[in-house]
Parts: sequence; structure tokens; C-alpha cells
Amino acid sequence: MYQISARGARAPVEAAWDALAWADPSPAGAVDCKEDGRGVWRLDAFAESQEDADACVAMITETSPELNARVEEVVERDWVTMSLEGLPPVSAGPFFVAGSHALAKMAPGRIPVLIEAGPAFGTGHHGTTLGCLLALDDVRRRRAIGKVLDLGTGSGVLAIAALKAGATMALGTDIDFDSVVVANENAKKNNVTGFTAMHVTGANHPRIRQSAPYQTVFANILMKPLIGLAPEIARLTAPGGTIILSGLLHHQAMQVRQAFEGHGILFERRIRKDGWSTLVMRQKA
Repeated sequence: MYQISARGARAPVEAAWDALAWADPSPAGAVDCKEDGRGVWRLDAFAESQEDADACVAMITETSPELNARVEEVVERDWVTMSLEGLPPVSAGPFFVAGSHALAKMAPGRIPVLIEAGPAFGTGHHGTTLGCLLALDDVRRRRAIGKVLDLGTGSGVLAIAALKAGATMALGTDIDFDSVVVANENAKKNNVTGFTAMHVTGANHPRIRQSAPYQTVFANILMKPLIGLAPEIARLTAPGGTIILSGLLHHQAMQVRQAFEGHGILFERRIRKDGWSTLVMRQKA
């Protein structure tokens, strides 16, 4: 495994992220960018081979010549789990997301969500997940959460949080089979009922349609899939229901908003966290 990193101004870092994330095929297995200090942004990409790492560097250099990309070989270990084990608890509104050791120290009156270290995305630390949790808190303050659809469920953190906050049921989907396994395990660890995670691509599946309409829909994925899913999500959302969209860099948010508005979905608010945007939309009543 090879890690490719570069630091610089926001615009060239985001441009390089776009190039690597949307290349088909991409030499990078995973790509992320975030603010790394006042006015400084960091790009991180991971590649399986030296050849792919060199290709990542070439794409970064071609897209943003001002960035100096560096390659470092990563020792083959379960580095995802190891890195997550050292993460502090996350507080998002009333939600307290942490491993079992930290939940024991949780202050009373919070909503605990147990997410142990593991390979599935969604610990609450990433700006996209944090934004979705804050949006969920706003929903629960205004109305019943109702039935939940969580597209790109990852660790299941959002669906589990929704169930703990009063949702009547939650259906999670993910294109990654390992994430589906982890999400179902996390639901059991949290002692929630009414949750099912499925290995599904897209939103046009009989099981998803069977439980529709949904009062609350999460889709924490990426810009292009979100735009493609807009018509299906619009059809699956109950009148007056809330749609929470994330996985978006700030400059991508408007394209996604316009795609959903094109299907009659109303814009409510935008949450910005750590370089990422979460859009809160509403189906017409």
C-alpha cells in the first residue's frame, strides 16, 4: 500500500481531488482532502502498487502543478482499524458516537451510538457524517423521524442514530459487502430493532420500494451518484419528508442542490463542516 500526499491552497488541492476521485479507472483506491491548518489544505490518496502511486502523482502534477506530491509506502497492517481505535468520541448535538470504552464515560442525557473501530466508513469524525448527525438532530426537534432510508450506510451510524432518536424503522444500503456486514453487527451491538442493511447498488430495488415512502432519507455518498439518484430519492420520499445529502466538497453542493430542485425537492439549509457540505432538502407536502 502506498500513500500519496500533497499540501497547498484549497483550489489546487480540490482540483487534484476531483481528478483522482472521478478518473475512470482511477489509480487511487481512496482519496480524501481536508483543511490542514489556516489556509492550508491536504490531499491524501492511497494506491495498491508503486505503478498506481506514480500514476496518482502524475495526475496531481498535471492537474495542479503547484502541488508537490509525496509518496510513502505504508506497512501492510489493518491501518484503518488501528487509526480508528485512537479517535476520540464525537459529539454532534445530542448524539455521542464512540467505542465501548468511551461510552462508559458519557455524560447523562446524551444519545449513545456505539461504533467500534472497523473498516466501514462512518465513525462520526468525518465532516460528512458529522453534518448528517447535526441535520438529524434538527429533524427530531421538529417532527417524528419516521421511516428512514440510509443510502451508503457504511458503518450504519446514521441509521442507528436515527433509530435511537425515535425512528420507526431504518433500511440501509451499501455497494460494499463488508460495510453491510459491519452495519448489521453495529445495529446488534446498539440493541436497536427495525434495522436492516442490504448489499445494493442504487435505490431502485424491490425491498427499498416496498418500505417506501420514507420520512427521512440519508445519502452520504458522492456528487455524481447523488445527482444520478435524485429522481429515485424524490419518488421514495414521503410528502414533507427530509432528504439529507452529503459527501460533497463545498463547490459541489450547488450542482447537487439544483439536481434535486429539478425534481421538485425544496432546499432548506446547508451545513459546512471541515471542508464538506451537507444539504438538507425537503419533499413538498
